[in-house]
Amino acid sequence: MSQIVIRHAIPEDAAALTRMYSQPEPQASTLHLPFQSPTLWQERLSNPRPGVQMLVACIDDQIAGQLTLEVLSVARRRHAATFGMGVDSAFHRRGVGKALMSAMIDLCDNWLQVTRIELTVFADNHKALGLYQQFGFEIEGTARRHAMRDGEMVDTHYMARLKNA
Repeated sequence: MSQIVIRHAIPEDAAALTRMYSQPEPQASTLHLPFQSPTLWQERLSNPRPGVQMLVACIDDQIAGQLTLEVLSVARRRHAATFGMGVDSAFHRRGVGKALMSAMIDLCDNWLQVTRIELTVFADNHKALGLYQQFGFEIEGTARRHAMRDGEMVDTHYMARLKNA
């Protein structure tokens, strides 16, 4: 079995990330719109916003997953971060999500002074919910009819992990 390598995303990853988030499952599991332009990813990777870390998981030099972490900059919320991630459909059930989560939590706990990590996840995304719960995330609430997906309004859960909780 090939090793998963986590690294910082670079502008040259734009085409691979566009392909990955154009797949039905990764696109439907995120708030990304279909038919994204590679220019969008090129811009995101070339000029990241302050406080944003973008990681990719690679298997045999292929991008298997991606995670964007944003440490909040508001003075009273600098202890918190939020993230979103996706895994290429061809690499499901190979530990890609776990590897990205481990790297992100290491950054938050040991380098970025983040003590609260937050996310939203579609309430029917049971695989993602299970993964997040393995890393200590708990559901704090549900947003009813939070986002549009395939022509229907879908609920999301707000989840968070507190350091040393």
